[in-house]
This record gives sequence, structure tokens and C-alpha cells, in this order.
Amino acid sequence: MRRCQPIGLFDSGVGGLTVAQEIFRQLPHEEILYYADTAHVPYGPRPAEELIHFATEITAFLVSQGAKMILVACNTSSSLALQMLQERFPVPIIGVVDPGAQEAVRITQNGRVGVLATEATIRKGAHSMRIQELDRSIQVIGQACPRYVPLVESGQYLSAEAEQASRLYLQPLMDASVDTIILGCTHYPYLEPSIRKVIGDNIHLIDPARQTVARGIALIESGLVPARDSRYGKPCHRYYVSGDLQAFRQVGGPLIGMHLLTDIRQVSLHGILDGAAPQLISATA
Repeated sequence: MRRCQPIGLFDSGVGGLTVAQEIFRQLPHEEILYYADTAHVPYGPRPAEELIHFATEITAFLVSQGAKMILVACNTSSSLALQMLQERFPVPIIGVVDPGAQEAVRITQNGRVGVLATEATIRKGAHSMRIQELDRSIQVIGQACPRYVPLVESGQYLSAEAEQASRLYLQPLMDASVDTIILGCTHYPYLEPSIRKVIGDNIHLIDPARQTVARGIALIESGLVPARDSRYGKPCHRYYVSGDLQAFRQVGGPLIGMHLLTDIRQVSLHGILDGAAPQLISATA
């Protein structure tokens, strides 16, 4: 591997930017290659077979663009496709489910953990299965949140609608007296203000982004993945979308800083698994 290769990461939309922000904070010399599958967001209602296909296409694209490791910055894709991706592709691939589950086991005091996630992630039950593997005494209460991702993708994560949705989704977890809640979708940290209004400050909220990036750091420190040489200059981050370029920039810019979204390209990955090249549709000027 070359010392100028980027870290690849992907999500259905802007949610994975929470993981990107952790990379900027913990690995400021590294470059990222981010893919937002905005043509297919939200992932939650879609069938597993379709989501696995999307994840495979995107991972193939990121590898073809030189990614030295990939963070699957999407709980739904991590739940459904992570093992298959790890077996199929030659670079290290890290998901977000296991880091969140391990952190929940570490910090819960009463053994009751809530999981807020998409419908597909809740159906798969990946967080619950992993937590049970680590500690069978812990009770896991899952809650699907179908309104959350569309609220974030439309820039309404601080709206009255977001607070209304939070009251609906969090009540079953509060009734179950959870002391820890995993934000089981990378979009959800942007909804923390509305979530905190409902649950107060005494329940732990876990955003797995920090622990996920820490696993990437461990691979770099071990020498399995090369660190980017700072002599290559300032990092130049690239963003790819499958849907509308300007919509991604309009929502994502306020989340991570418009100055970081200067290189966005809309591409089609149709046929990439059969050897076709990705097709550039549009790009920022």
C-alpha cells in the first residue's frame, strides 16, 4: 500500500459524516473517500438482498479508487453485509455495530440497553445478538425509527417534527428503564438535541463513531495499514454521491463545515461488479 491512500467510508446519506468528523478529529493528516448512496436513502425499509448488493457495489468502487481500509459508516450495511464484505475484498473493513455493542456492555449499570435503529437493522437484530454474545444477562430493547433518517436528510434534525418523533420512539425505552441507548444509525447523533429533551441527562447515549475510528487507528498503529505521510501536504477529501449532488452539499455542509465539501462528484456504479467503470454524472465546480 502507498502512504497517500485514503480511508474509504460509506453510508446511505449524510449520517456517515458523523464518522468522518471523528476521522478529522482523531486522524487529521488522513484523507477520506466518502460515498453517500443518496439515490437509495433511506435504507431501512429496503429488503436485505438489495442492501447487500448496494454495499458490495460501493465497496468495490472505494477499493477501485485506492481506499486502504474501509469504515462501513452505516449500521444497516454493517448489520447485513459486513462479514461478506470482509471475505470478498482485500482491504481491512470495519463496521459500526460491534463498537457500539461493546461500549454498551461496558457502561450499562442496570443491564438494560436500548437500541435506536432503522427497520432493517432492528429486523436483523445485530446489536442484540452481539450484546448477548458478550453478556447474556443484559436485556436489549430495540426500537425502529423510520422517521429519523428522512428528517436528517431533509435538514430537519432540529425541528419540532424531530422532537415529536423522539417522544414516540423513546417512550418504550424509558418504560423499560434503560440506562444506556445505542444510536444504532450514524444519522442519529444529529438528533441528539431532541433525544436529550425527552430522556434528560441521566441515560447514556452511545455514538459508535469514536470507537469505530479507534479501531482504524489501531490498524494504523499496528502497521497493517500505512499512515498517510504528512509530506504529501494538506489532506484533500473527496465525496461521491449516487443522487443529487447539491442536496447532499446543502444538508452536509452545515453538519461538517461547507469548506470540507469542496469536491463532490455524482457517479453511477451500475455494472461495476461486472467490470464496468463508474460513470461521472456531475461534479462541483
